[in-house]
Amino acid sequence: MTTSTAAPAKLPYWVRGDTNAFFGFGVNVLVNVLTLTGLCIGVIGLPAGDVFGVILPALGVALVAGNIYYTYLARRLSIKENRTDVTALPYGPSVPHMFIVIFVIMLPIYLTTKNPIQAWTAGIAWAFIIGVIVLIGAFVGPYIRKYTPRAALLGTLAGISITFISMNPAGNMWSYAWIALPVFGMLLIGLLTDVKLPYNFPIGLAALLVGSAIGWIGGAMSVPDVTAAARDIAFAFPHLKFDLLLDGLQDMAPLLATAIPLGVYNFTEAMTNVESAATAGDRYNLRSVLLADGAGAVIGSCLGSPFPPAVYVGHPGWKAAGGRTGYSMATGVVIALLCFFGLFGLLGAIFPTAAIVPILLYIGLLIGAQAFQATPRAHAAAVVAALIPNIASWATGQMDNVLSAAGTSAAEVGNDALAGAGVVYGGLKTLGEGAILAGLVLGAIVAFIIDKRFWHAAVFAGTGAVLTFIGLIHAEKVQWNADGPVSLGYLFLTVVCVLFALGKPTPREPEPGEAELLAEEEPVPAK
Repeated sequence: MTTSTAAPAKLPYWVRGDTNAFFGFGVNVLVNVLTLTGLCIGVIGLPAGDVFGVILPALGVALVAGNIYYTYLARRLSIKENRTDVTALPYGPSVPHMFIVIFVIMLPIYLTTKNPIQAWTAGIAWAFIIGVIVLIGAFVGPYIRKYTPRAALLGTLAGISITFISMNPAGNMWSYAWIALPVFGMLLIGLLTDVKLPYNFPIGLAALLVGSAIGWIGGAMSVPDVTAAARDIAFAFPHLKFDLLLDGLQDMAPLLATAIPLGVYNFTEAMTNVESAATAGDRYNLRSVLLADGAGAVIGSCLGSPFPPAVYVGHPGWKAAGGRTGYSMATGVVIALLCFFGLFGLLGAIFPTAAIVPILLYIGLLIGAQAFQATPRAHAAAVVAALIPNIASWATGQMDNVLSAAGTSAAEVGNDALAGAGVVYGGLKTLGEGAILAGLVLGAIVAFIIDKRFWHAAVFAGTGAVLTFIGLIHAEKVQWNADGPVSLGYLFLTVVCVLFALGKPTPREPEPGEAELLAEEEPVPAK
């Protein structure tokens, strides 16, 4: 811990290390905003005017407010502890939520109604619900974190990373492998090893520039597209969109199956990131962080953004790069200005998609790997169990999209015909409904069974029965007796676990080093 020799009032707003952290983190956020822009226009079919004139400015307000707030928290902590080495928490649009809201919430509605605005309103309502849940999580989150195995939480997230975060970028990459693979290699070398570029040049920016140069030289980009995008630049400041929010909230029940578990994930991820920062020496107030995350999602949704922002993983990395209290605020301000002036259309025309998406595959790889690295080895099967519902959800979504493109649907083809072709559509569809919460429940059951803590497994199995009965998992919508047979299956599993618990088995003994790993799961208390 470095002791400051300067008076608290002279704490600098910018140091040399903030420059490195700003370019690294700034490119990360820039890539994410470019990606969500492309998803809104290319996948959902939203008019570019609504994307650049409403969604991005709304996101910009949330980002600049959040990053300035986290800069304030860092400076307050720095003054309180009389240190100059405090690093602000990174904050930006959440990558898992970005893909979930597009492909799980908005796309099915768009494919059904052919109305992108209706899909947009559902996304806004979903983001609002996420924000409210995170605000509640500021008070109840530590208890959920305490009693749910890490394998279930991280395994569910890994399922999202492998499917919704990794697969689409991978497909885009291999469509233009001659652009994407060199970029991907540079990112892996720069971010997974200790190899540095000369003069410590930011690897993310270097990879983006190299990929863009290859794309332009190879003819993948078009000067007329850049010219057209430049003509569309216009200043747009956000304004309240309560009408869109209220329209989306009118049909709120189907949104709860993903909003509730993702809201739970949001505050558990925030707690994990606060713990990570504490390990690096910066102990932030947990409740302050969670309240800010929830408020950012609520504010953004009221202004028309369906993309909840969140504290990012990676605080120790930006701290190691020399970032202190200035890099986060600078990132928020610069990204917000790009949003307000509608410059992301121009940036999208300048930078090839294939040079952008490798960073998303890299993020997907890290999140997937973390599920196994940060959990006990004995719980590996529980991680896989938590993956499966998310894989089922992604697979049935792909089937639905293909059938829709062919002018038909699974209902019209029929389960028997699909089963005859070796496609277990019906079962996968049931398994994948409410996949995030279903994965959490299934992963927890498996983890507790592995540990021979059968009473705990019975509680989660019983919870699965209740959640299925009301339609939060394994059902298309929230309703009473949503899927009786699956509920009954969970009840029978509950009975099985209770019977084994009555035998009073000895719990599994932790493996060497496991106690220290499990100790890391204890949340940093809110002060």
